[in-house]
Amino acid sequence: MCLGIPGQVVGMVDGYGDQLALVNVVGENRKVNIGMLPEETFSAGDWVIIHMGFVVEKTDRAGAEAAMAGLEMMGRGSATGEDPGSPQAFP
Repeated sequence: MCLGIPGQVVGMVDGYGDQLALVNVVGENRKVNIGMLPEETFSAGDWVIIHMGFVVEKTDRAGAEAAMAGLEMMGRGSATGEDPGSPQAFP
């Protein structure tokens, strides 16, 4: 399992062997590599999951929302409000 960030394709980047797409990730446009999915086609409006600058999955809006919800949940910490990685978070 990898940590995947959802984003929405804005368009393709000219050149680079047609391997780069411009993707909106939480309001920031990022260049990401689509070369790991040569069988897929990408166009503006498509939803993708990104890991380490590479698109690893093409998804739909519901999949992107689920991925973002998982990321947000991981960032909340424990119910006590403590950092889940801190020694105090584990009894």
